[in-house]
Amino acid sequence: MSQLVLSLFPGIGLLDIAFEETGFCVVRGPDVLWGGDIRRFHPTAGRFDGIIGGPPCQCFSQLAYIVRANGHQTKFGNLIPEFERVCLEASPKWWLMENVPRAPRPIVDGYAAWSTILNNRQLGEAQNRVRRFTFGVRGTKYRVLPIDVVVFENQQYESAATGGHSGTLSRVDRRRVGKPGSIQEYRKGTSCLGENYKTNWAFKELKRKQGLPEDFDIPPFTVAAKCKAVGNGVPLAMGRAIAKAVLEVTE
Repeated sequence: MSQLVLSLFPGIGLLDIAFEETGFCVVRGPDVLWGGDIRRFHPTAGRFDGIIGGPPCQCFSQLAYIVRANGHQTKFGNLIPEFERVCLEASPKWWLMENVPRAPRPIVDGYAAWSTILNNRQLGEAQNRVRRFTFGVRGTKYRVLPIDVVVFENQQYESAATGGHSGTLSRVDRRRVGKPGSIQEYRKGTSCLGENYKTNWAFKELKRKQGLPEDFDIPPFTVAAKCKAVGNGVPLAMGRAIAKAVLEVTE
């Protein structure tokens, strides 16, 4: 029987997909993307084997300093305490939180936690994307996730996909246009990718970086919103490695 897992802050569910592929049964909790509010969510205790999730990371990212320096505040505050609260209320056997390296580690009473920082390149991927994963187990003894990593063999790598405005790619990425199309078509904003070429191309590039198939789509969203949603997700290769490791220590 597969483990029942509650996904918090699921977004479009890239981490969920990885866990589902590994054999977990994932139930998605509320997300602001779909009009939900984690602060009003109260799970039933003892129903879930595990909890996974990545609270919004804007207030811990490097860009947060620029936002504050301009007199603004990040859209979401620190929602890690909400993740901790839900874990405490649900009382699962284990939980996993992903976030940027600068984010504080979650602390849940009654759980021993182990934390690691993982780069997508360590999984043989080209995208240079770094995330912190903290794995908590009920009891007093923590467990180390056996993640298979490799030494960076190629110093050439791609910048991280991000969830900012539409087409949030590095300057080098924006000048690199693959098939179909050319740099001239990109600058003109016309190609066989249709209207809004720049954002369509950006969505295609973000999907490639995150390990999604070309036909992956989110029909209700605008192209700009699709770019943001995909860029905010956990790369599939990273999610699969984490899910496999969690299964190994919890089955």
